[in-house]
This record gives sequence, structure tokens and C-alpha cells, in this order.
Amino acid sequence: MLKNYLVVTFRNLRKNGFYSFINIAGLGIGITCSILIILWVADETSFDKFHPKADRLYQVWVNAYFDGRINSWTSVPLPTGDAMKPADANIVHAAVVDWGGDHLLAVSDDKRMNKRGFNVGEEFLEMFQFPLIAGNAEQVLDDASNIVITESTAKAFFGNEDAMNKIIRVDNQFDLKVAGILKDIPSNSSFQFDFLLPYKHWHNTSEWLRRNETNWGNYSFQVFVELNDAKNKAAVENSIRSMLAQHGEDKEIKHEFFLYPLLRWRLYSNFENGVEQGGMSDYVQLFTIIAVFIIVIACINFMNLATARSERRAREVGVRKSVGSRRRELVLQFLGESILIAFISFVIAVVAAQLLLPYYNTLVDKKLFIDYTSKEFWIFSLGLIFFTGVIAGSYPAFYLSGFQPVKVLKGKPTIGKGASLPRKILVTIQFGFSIFLIISMFVIYNQIQLAKGRDIGYSQENLITIPLNKDYHDNMQHLKVELLATGAVESLVRANSAITDINSNNFLGWPGKPEELKVIFTTIVTDYDWAKTMGVKMIEGRDFSEDFKSDSLAIVVNKAAIKVMGLKDPIGTELELWGKKYKLIGVCDDVLMGSPYEEVKPMFAVLDDWWGSVTIRLKPTQDLQGSLKKIENVFKKYGPAYPFEYTFVDVEFQKKFTTINLTSRLASLFAILAIVITGLGLFGLASFTAEQRTKEIGIRKVLGASVSSVVSLINRDFSILVIIAFVIWAPLSWWAMNSYLERYTIRTEIAWWIFPATGAIALVFALLIVSTQALRAAHSNPVNSLRHE
Repeated sequence: MLKNYLVVTFRNLRKNGFYSFINIAGLGIGITCSILIILWVADETSFDKFHPKADRLYQVWVNAYFDGRINSWTSVPLPTGDAMKPADANIVHAAVVDWGGDHLLAVSDDKRMNKRGFNVGEEFLEMFQFPLIAGNAEQVLDDASNIVITESTAKAFFGNEDAMNKIIRVDNQFDLKVAGILKDIPSNSSFQFDFLLPYKHWHNTSEWLRRNETNWGNYSFQVFVELNDAKNKAAVENSIRSMLAQHGEDKEIKHEFFLYPLLRWRLYSNFENGVEQGGMSDYVQLFTIIAVFIIVIACINFMNLATARSERRAREVGVRKSVGSRRRELVLQFLGESILIAFISFVIAVVAAQLLLPYYNTLVDKKLFIDYTSKEFWIFSLGLIFFTGVIAGSYPAFYLSGFQPVKVLKGKPTIGKGASLPRKILVTIQFGFSIFLIISMFVIYNQIQLAKGRDIGYSQENLITIPLNKDYHDNMQHLKVELLATGAVESLVRANSAITDINSNNFLGWPGKPEELKVIFTTIVTDYDWAKTMGVKMIEGRDFSEDFKSDSLAIVVNKAAIKVMGLKDPIGTELELWGKKYKLIGVCDDVLMGSPYEEVKPMFAVLDDWWGSVTIRLKPTQDLQGSLKKIENVFKKYGPAYPFEYTFVDVEFQKKFTTINLTSRLASLFAILAIVITGLGLFGLASFTAEQRTKEIGIRKVLGASVSSVVSLINRDFSILVIIAFVIWAPLSWWAMNSYLERYTIRTEIAWWIFPATGAIALVFALLIVSTQALRAAHSNPVNSLRHE
């Protein structure tokens, strides 16, 4: 019997080659899209799960209560690390970690590279357990003279030699011994680094760090803890919640510690008023929905074509029933056929996905791959085949198996006017999904354009940023003089934050400030000519200048700061900062340093000798490479050990749009593919409709109907379905996209023209496809269709 079913299935596929192609192609494209989306979703949801203790690892966060709301942040005082384990017996390990950065590593004059690393507490590897190829996780970070490197870093410096106990020079100052080699860090790790330095080394070499060892007021560090059991999280939080208050950090603002789980860092770490407000999880949900939409659209194609061509198989059903086949057996036969088609489509989809992966990885900036050795892959594959086959074949199976043998063998299958209703509903749902995706594509594009079109408050043209190291920092005055003398540099300035980043925030006092009002100000610690170099417009007063020695206690604020402080005549006002009085000398335009989807925060700038980066404004030139070479020569003179590295500010600014650009590209790509799948199904259904109405069209033509009237007749039915889909799905799409935009403070309005434009696109698309088949039917010779009547 099984053999018979397979023979019948392949015979039907061959006999109806055109419709079989549409079904298999539609399902194949749909499954290909789903595989690619699921690979991305699986990667996002797998972050940090490879850690053996993942469910027991937490980061210590702070909830600060001020300005009428709860502000959550990840920075804590340095003494927090030592205070954690004594605070609660359920805390097994604790480690302080810096924010990471690039450091120069060298083993010889010709082997020097900037690599990313972290200074970490000695228990870090006991907690996070990144696999070690060589070395002991409990000991490698105990010695201040040690360094732990990754496998690829070892390969880069030592080739095939054993790197253990070899010496690496760090930042052209410290010779450290390789005490451990880690396997390369997985791409789905929140920590990405090439090496680790012991906290003891950091302590021994940083006077600033030693000054902050007992300072509970400097929130500049990260602390991570491991619990003995995740069930004890609430008890531990009760133990540590008031720790900041106990150390005098609760006088003006209420601060509380809480623990944030490692497994939620990637997807849920956006907080609003002390409550999780999503993050990457929103995008995971969005693309999961799109994957489901696409599969459903592909399944609808199968259902429609199978039921539309039911007359062709009515006699087969009648014969099988007359010789004893029960309905259950027929249902299983038709479901088996659809599962077989789903299997064929899946095989094609896997091949297509494999071929497309290099391009897809470039698009999503990942290194995704299909793991054919994974049991999860095969479970997913079988589940997808079975789900797609059953969903696509269920309605046709029950519909076809319900034919009455007496009627169909008399040539009268039970196909009445109501038989086309389910197909119309399914086509309406198909177009509804497509309309939703098109509207989403427009809205996301408009949101991107709104953010990119904002006034950023400074000029990005000819602006580059170079990270500071000790050699550059110690020779800053000589660097400045010689860079200006090259003729390639218009101006330059040193600052703790690049113009595209916010690295520091502080509170500020001003005359008349209500005692209960606490406002966080973006903090720029800089040098002379900050506004000039950045191209920031001074609205009132002036920029810092070497002509004024008093500028060491001067301060510049932005428009947003003036608005918060409510100062009417700000120039000359004394502001309180870090226990000192600073004189306000200038008000600058608002500079967009943070998220392009948020309002510009209040900001102030002061003069001080902090590390960070140097920003250089180049003189306009046709020989950009020549100018950069002149600048490189100066930096090489004062920092010969360091590779000359720079970034263009406009390029760095564009990185702020990485996530939403990805969303836009993926949404657009899959919206187009969904429309293609819909078009395939519509093409097949229109072809069948035209074929089914051949005799009717022949009679109409004999009676004088024109080609245009025949085409209009067929188009009308499909046009009504598209209009119904639009009426239902347009408001649903508006609601969904309005909810999506609520995550952004700066957000676009959903323009009214998007809806008629989408409706017109869907309608024109449907009419173009249907018309090709309608024209073919209208131009056919009526003699051929009526010769047997």
C-alpha cells in the first residue's frame, strides 16, 4: 500500500508539473527564509549559555532613585568586589572587571599588535570557565606578572611554538609571562577579548585604581558574582541591597544593589524606571514572527492549489472509496503526499540556505553555520517538515477525503459555490501578511531616516579620532605643536570621550537648584579648543582658551543643561562640581553623542588632564592619504612602538545605526521574499481559475465580450480579496508598528501615505500576476473550448 501511495504521489507530481513546481518552489523559498531567520534567532538566544555555571552568574547593578524615577546602571564602586563575599554566604565567587580596551602586545619589534583585553579579578575564570588549553583556572590570575591569552593570539605571536611561559610586553611597559592559553572566545559570548590581565597587575601599575580602592562614590567598575544556587538570588539581594547606604552613599540619593542574571544580558538589558524593557529580545520576537508568517504564506499556497484542483482528484477518491478505502486512510495518504512535498522542499531549502550563508553572514555580521552534527538541527528539521507538511496538507486532505463516491463517479463532485470560500479566506490572509510586512518596511525605513537626519550639533567632515596611550599622553604638548606644523591639521583636542561616545556622567549643582532634584550630566573632560575642533557652535560665551589662565576652573554647558537649570543669564554663573566652584564661560549647541533615538542629555565640559582620545580636524584637501601620512609620522616619532590607528568620526557615528539597519535590511529582504511566495501562489491560482472558466470565457467571447471585459471579470474577484485584506490588516499593522516605535524617544510618525501606497502596491502586484493568466484565457480561441458542448 505504501508503495502504491508513493507511486500515485510521484505520478501526480509529474502529471501536474507546473503546479508541483509552484508548490515546491513556494515551500522551498519559505523554508529557506525560515532556516536563515532561525539561525540568527538561535545565535542571539544562545548568548552565554555555553558557560557551565551560566544560571548562577550575575552582574551587580545599581538602582538609583532620583528625578522622580529609578535609574539602573551597571557601574559600581571598586570596593564592591571585596565586599560581596563577606556580605552573604551564598556568594561563592566575586570578581572586579574593567570595561576592556585595546592594548599593545609585542614579543619583538616586528610582532606588535593591538589586542582587546580585560583586567579581571583572580576568580574570574573560576566563575566564567572559558576553556583553558593550558594553565590552571584557579591560579593563572593570582600572579601580577601573568597574562592569559587566547589560542588565536598565541598563534599570531608564536606560530606553532608552545606559548606557555613566553614573555609578552604589554603597552610598551610591562613584561608578562604567558601562564594560560584559552580556547578562542565563542562569538556568542558577551565577553569578547584576546587576553586577560590579573587585577593585581592593574593594582600595581595604576595609581588611580589604588586611590579608589576605598572610594564608594566612584561608579566606574563592573563586579560579577557567582551564587551557590540560583534559588538564593532573592536572599542575596536582600543582603547586599543597602550596602551603599551603609557606606555613606545614600545621603542625597537612594542607591540599591541588585543582581542581574548572565542569561538575560544579551536580550533584556534595557531598563526603564527600574523595569526591564526588552532589548534584542524585541528583534528576536519580530523575526520569529516573520519566519512564521513566511511559512504560513507558503503553506497557504499549497492549500489553495490542492483544493482548487480537487476536481482532478475527485474520481480517484471515488474509486478508492468504492473499493473499500476509509476516510482515515485517504487523509493519511494526502497528508503523506504533503509531507513528502515538504521534505523535497526542505532538501532544496537546505541547499539554498547553505549557498546563501556567506552572503547572509555578511548581511547580519555574524558567522552562522548549519551544524549537521547537532541533534537539535535534526529535531528542528523533522519538526519543520512534519509541521509544514501537516499544516499545508491538512485542509486539502480532509476536503478531498470528504467527497461522496456516488456523486463523483457520476461526474458530479461536491464542489459548489461555497467550496471556493476557504481559498478566498486563505488568499486574504496571505495578502494580509504581505501588507503587514510592506508597512513594516516603510515604517522602519522612515525611523532610520529620521534619526540619520537629526541635527547632530557638530561637523563630522574631516574629523578623525586616535586613541591615547601613555607615550602619546606624556608628549601631548609636543604632538600638538608638530601636528599643527604639518599643515594637514586645522586643530586638535584631547578628551575623555570621543564625540560619538559618552564615557562619564556626573551630578552638577547650580544656584536655586531644588534639593530633591538630581540630574545626570554627560561629562566631557577635555583640553583647549574643544568646540573649535569638534565644530560645535557656541551660542553664548566662549570655548576654553589658553589665553585665560582661569579656565582651569571654568565650565561649558549645552542648551539642554541650560533648559534643565533654568538659568536666564547663564554666563558667569558659579556651578558646583566635585566639591569645587566652576565659572560658566560658555553655552554650546546640543551635541548628539549618545543614541540617535534619544533626546540629547544635559552636558558640561571642563579642563583636566585625563586619558581618552585625540580628535583631529583635518584641513580640506584632495590628498587625504598624504595628510594622514604626515600625521602618522608625527605620532610614530613620539610613540614608535604603537601602530598608528585612527577612525573617521562619521564612520563611527554610522555604527549607532547597526541594529536598526540590520532590522531594516532583514525586514525588507523577507518582505520581498514573502511577496514573491505570495505571487507564486497567486500565479498558480489565477492560472487554475482561468483554466476552470475556459468555457464561460468562450461563451462570453462568442456573445461579443471584449478582451478587456474578460480580463476585468477575472481580476475583479482577486481585487476584492486584496481590498478586504488591506481593510483588515492596515489597522493591525498600524497598531503593531506604533507599539514597535514606542521603544524610541525620538520616533517617526506613521505617515498616512504609507497605507494607500501599500494598498496600491499589493493591488497592482496582484493585478499584474492575475492579468497574465486572464489575458491568456481571453485571447484563447472559443472554438477550442466549446467544440464538445
